[in-house]
Amino acid sequence: MNEIDWSNLSFGYMKTDYNVRCYYRNGKWGDLELCSEETLNIHMAATCLHYGQEAFEGLKAYRGKDGKIRVFRPEANAERLQSTCDGILMPQFSTEKFCEAVRLVVKKNERFIPPYESGASLYIRPLLIGIGAQVGVHPASEYMFVIFVTPVGPYFKGGFATNPYVIIREYDRAAPLGTGRYKVGGNYAASLRANKIAHDAGYASEFYLDAKEKKYIDECGAANFFGIKNNTYVTPLSTSILPSITNRSLMQLAEDMGLKVERRAIPEEELATFEEAGACGTAAVISPIERIDDLENGKSYVIAKDGKPGPVCEKLYNKLRAIQYGDEPDPYGWVMVLD
Repeated sequence: MNEIDWSNLSFGYMKTDYNVRCYYRNGKWGDLELCSEETLNIHMAATCLHYGQEAFEGLKAYRGKDGKIRVFRPEANAERLQSTCDGILMPQFSTEKFCEAVRLVVKKNERFIPPYESGASLYIRPLLIGIGAQVGVHPASEYMFVIFVTPVGPYFKGGFATNPYVIIREYDRAAPLGTGRYKVGGNYAASLRANKIAHDAGYASEFYLDAKEKKYIDECGAANFFGIKNNTYVTPLSTSILPSITNRSLMQLAEDMGLKVERRAIPEEELATFEEAGACGTAAVISPIERIDDLENGKSYVIAKDGKPGPVCEKLYNKLRAIQYGDEPDPYGWVMVLD
């Protein structure tokens, strides 16, 4: 394993030793299976391919200074996957079985967990798909759960640094009563064009306004938004936003640091009043926002006036990372330590 340059890992896929699979047949889930094959053999009429019966999750394992391996909030990911399954009529995968699969896949690929000093981590990707052959628009009768891992570096090359974002008005990521609150591939397919427009124009990512009125901040392509002002952590409340586990964790930390927490609609004009802001998610934890441009209206909301992450963002980021790596105590019971 000496050939891996741990401190220069990209956020990409690297072949590891094993993945874990489980099949749902005849109305029940089977046993977990260890597999070294990277491809899936599925029927060409599988519902995941035609009707989008597909859900996924993303979480990470960290190697601590003490050599122990910690996985961050797997139960919360299991619960979110169950919510998605409910939303698109797939059978739920139990929290117990989900955590067992996470333990197994991480332990069997232990040699791929980056060392503590590298600041890298092991990304864990659970996937649940409808594999039953179906031509009519109906839920499948058979499903497959698969979970694989890959070592990753920071999501953004600059690490914890401010980034510019842009509001894209001509595309919506999700409808107010659609699948935005579920972690399904279709939401990401819907964001690809807007994301490319943002990247081509030199932005880190795109920001969406609410699809109904185009007045309120919804979310970034693959992350939740939060703003800081008047000692308050403000994050949007919307039926089309994915409930981010990172955002949930940050809200708890902010509250315990003495900040007030508000979940509510955030009008676009309010961006001008934030002292700090960030996009948050599993991949980057927090990506502090330098500015958000609204090119269509010729506006630019500059949040990080000096171009640097603000003190609250920095404190939240460092605190969450310290819990994830085991550098600080975990009073919340968020971390699953592997034996």
